[in-house]
Amino acid sequence: MSRNKPLVRWLPVADIAEPDWQHLSALLPAEEQARAQRFHFRRDWESYTAAHALLRGTLSLLASASGLSVAPAEWRFSIGDHGKPEPVLPAEAPPFRVNLSHTRGLAAVAVALDREIGVDVEWLDRTNLTIDLADRFFAPAECAQLVGLDAAAEKEALFAFWTLKEAYIKAVGMGLALPLGAFAYTLDPLSIAFDERIQDDPANWYFRRLRPTQGHVLALALRHEAPARVTLDAAPADLAALMRLAQ
Repeated sequence: MSRNKPLVRWLPVADIAEPDWQHLSALLPAEEQARAQRFHFRRDWESYTAAHALLRGTLSLLASASGLSVAPAEWRFSIGDHGKPEPVLPAEAPPFRVNLSHTRGLAAVAVALDREIGVDVEWLDRTNLTIDLADRFFAPAECAQLVGLDAAAEKEALFAFWTLKEAYIKAVGMGLALPLGAFAYTLDPLSIAFDERIQDDPANWYFRRLRPTQGHVLALALRHEAPARVTLDAAPADLAALMRLAQ
């Protein structure tokens, strides 16, 4: 990968056969395996395990392409004040910056070289993402774009705004400490605007919306001084390659 070519990989839970879960779990260190076991529902264990195995496996595969051997379970992360993980890198490693997201049925990871990056995925059957939530949390300019849309278009726009907002606040490492109404997107063409509460430059951001499965949406945010030069490497994860890392 290059500084102008961030990477996004996603892993649908439905693609993972029952025997594969043991291998994916083996990519996690003991403390993450124990944390996963504390989930009450199987689907939450699956989402967590898939996301963290995908993150660790993707980093190991990228490191290997750079001539560096790091087992997935050996990666260590620092956690920012608002929960954003960043890899603690060996001196010879490329300057990876990462973000991950998971929702029911899907995990995703985004990796950039020395640039802030954020990713968010959502399950389209989520029922609490409604126009009422938009009125409470979206910027007025975004709410205005929802007026007059039919049901299908309204749902698409709601999920687009929500995932894009999540991707941005995850990229800057602020989480929900950053007011969601302090910045607004337009969807066509895709762009962002900030009010006086956020000292940021819209010209320094690259955004993408993707549809990784029929039932999920994904948004990416990348800080980049020349967004027009960005070429995104986005694809389903190579599950077979992840399995080989566990052997």
